[in-house]
Amino acid sequence: MTFMNLASYLQIVDRAWRSCDGFKLAAFLSVRHDHAKYKNYHIENPQTIVEKFLSPPMDELVIYHLKCLYAISKEDYLSAYQQQSSLTQSFTRILQSQKEENWSLPLMSAICSDLRLIAQQAEKQRFGVTEKPGEYLEKAAECLMGCFRICAADNRTDERDTKRKGMMALVNQLFKVYFRINKLHLCKPLIRAIESNPFKESFSLSQQITYKYFVGRKAMFDSDYKTADQYLTYAFENCHKASQKNKRLVLIYLVPVKMLLGYIPSKKVLEKYNVTEFWDLVQAVCQGNLKWFDEIMEIHETFFIRCGIYLIVDKLKIIAYRNLFKKVYLILNTHQIPVEALKTALEWLGQDVDLDETQCIVANLINEGKIKGYISHQHRKVVVSKQNPFPPLTTT
Repeated sequence: MTFMNLASYLQIVDRAWRSCDGFKLAAFLSVRHDHAKYKNYHIENPQTIVEKFLSPPMDELVIYHLKCLYAISKEDYLSAYQQQSSLTQSFTRILQSQKEENWSLPLMSAICSDLRLIAQQAEKQRFGVTEKPGEYLEKAAECLMGCFRICAADNRTDERDTKRKGMMALVNQLFKVYFRINKLHLCKPLIRAIESNPFKESFSLSQQITYKYFVGRKAMFDSDYKTADQYLTYAFENCHKASQKNKRLVLIYLVPVKMLLGYIPSKKVLEKYNVTEFWDLVQAVCQGNLKWFDEIMEIHETFFIRCGIYLIVDKLKIIAYRNLFKKVYLILNTHQIPVEALKTALEWLGQDVDLDETQCIVANLINEGKIKGYISHQHRKVVVSKQNPFPPLTTT
């Protein structure tokens, strides 16, 4: 079964271009549209037939698109990337020339999204051609930035006409690239551009959810847990209830952030979204069971590393220390706790520490406000406050 003959396809594209139908062009120039699957669109040299039906600059876009489909049909993603990159650069020139128009923003979004996805496939084939990881994704980001700069430079104040309406779609694509190649510092100017955009509240909900998700993750890596909580919570609560996969993805980062802020997730929620790797961790932290904590970190090490949260999750150990020391305080029932007693508790739970290391752990807890008190080095005791020595971890 074929989708439609090439002549009919080219006529549709021509009509869409002449009528400034950005949405139809976005569909018919995307590698994810139905037509892309059919062999009659996989043409190695389509110039002759395309130029019979289309005039510049549209003919150039379609030629690159059909060549890209041909390369994908041969599973040659390195060549497919070159064609899609050329298509994107050609479109960027068109976008630049449309001084008073923004109808092509849907087309821009589709082209740029395809470029990123093809670049990811090209990365998998780069071995043997280049050993530089992330090369194709970095080049793709440069192309995306070309479109972004044009949109950001549009100073028109009418929301209906400005190209700044296309900024968030591009930012989200760039986020996906920068997180994949581990260049999060490049996100900062993009975030600043969106936050200063007067139309930021008018972006679609799906775009805002994606944006909040990535900004929340960046804030988490920057140890700004309050901001991370705010943005990730927005993404989780506004994500459609049927999108279980996306909600789970957000929760993977939201759970450790919530725990670092002192909130304990329920087992029901963790089970509902299939992130039960955290449940044993929650119990170990709450109980101050450091031995169990270390075992869980080892058991789920692959999961935590794959999600990029191992170092964040490992920070929860300081809360486990705090909860263990609180137990020692309650057992001894004194505001002057011998450092030796804390060291003994740590050793009993498999921690290889001496008195100096124990004091260092206590000092960190005091500095972070998780214990109210001070260390009497002369008497080797931790003197805790008589009022609320272990304040609640949650903050407002």
